Amino acid sequence: MTQLIDFILHIDEHLVTIVNSFGNWTYLLLFLMVFIETGVVIFPFLPGDSLLFAACALAANEAYHLNVWLLFALFLAAAVLGDTVNYEIGKHLGLAAERSSLFGRLINHDKLASAEAFFNKHGGKTIAIARFMPLVRTFAPFVAGGSNMHYPKFIHYNLLGGFLWVTMCCVAGFFFGNVPFVKEHFSIVVLGIIAISLVPVLITALRSRKPKATA
Repeated sequence: MTQLIDFILHIDEHLVTIVNSFGNWTYLLLFLMVFIETGVVIFPFLPGDSLLFAACALAANEAYHLNVWLLFALFLAAAVLGDTVNYEIGKHLGLAAERSSLFGRLINHDKLASAEAFFNKHGGKTIAIARFMPLVRTFAPFVAGGSNMHYPKFIHYNLLGGFLWVTMCCVAGFFFGNVPFVKEHFSIVVLGIIAISLVPVLITALRSRKPKATA
């Protein structure tokens, strides 16, 4: 866990190491990281927003020979395919599987409950909104599949949310990732990105507790 936290906080430095070590294979590794973070419900803790931001910041620096348009296409494909796979897992295994099987013991039940509450409140829009919410974005398509959400409706919000998420993260990283202050305080910037993206989760959690307190 300590290594994971270090990777997230200093993701810019680790990405430099990956690019220097793997060259063009870096594209495949980045694709897999985003795909797993969005597509495998037991890995919600992998970096998402900060990974896209840091990768496109490197692409803005010609020294690393990364094509930002290729990164954009790969990230978008990984995000959409990841959510689709997650939806299918939820649809075929069902939400009951997470309570009784070995697979269920690997799931963070608290985060899954938060995603269910958010999904029940916002419906299909959750798939798009959750893109900007770490942890919830990994569970939202799983919940949608388990709830038998109509697939055309799901894929509509999947494409919309994926496009907006990847565009915003990539544009921000490409144009602001190499600003001197950002480069010198990258770990603080990462924490800021995480904190801002968690605000909707906290607001939803607080609102859901008010009725209980009233009762």
